[in-house]
Amino acid sequence: MSERTETTLYDAIGGMDTLRRLSDTFYEAVLEDALLAPVFANFSRTHIEHVAVWLAEIFSGPARFTEELGGHQSLLRSHLGLAITEEQRTRWMELMTAAVEKELPDDELLRRRVVEYFDWGTKIARNVSAEPVGQDLGEPGPTPRWGWNGLQ
Repeated sequence: MSERTETTLYDAIGGMDTLRRLSDTFYEAVLEDALLAPVFANFSRTHIEHVAVWLAEIFSGPARFTEELGGHQSLLRSHLGLAITEEQRTRWMELMTAAVEKELPDDELLRRRVVEYFDWGTKIARNVSAEPVGQDLGEPGPTPRWGWNGLQ
């Protein structure tokens, strides 16, 4: 396990190219899904890049989401008013897990840690989505980091 702790999830995943493929594969499925497509009614292709940049930072890669896209507060605010249901969250997880299996290296522990992040993060997104647009979320702190042992 010591070799794992010396490598970030970002590096083990394969960096930005892999995260872009993961995002692209995932959103291709989402936009065709009857349950999830309505949640992404205002979807734009830049969303795919923003998600890849967010994931890079989460998994200890470059901090571009914080530096260029507003950081943790911005991500949380983007979910306000979406009213995500548990059924939608579960479907989101099914599609993301399929994308992880397709796009990430064939490494069971790596894939498990990445999916665990998504499970944790989608629960937060669902909770935040119940709040109205414009809700003051307070200061959520810095963008979290996720590693081999979960939340760091």
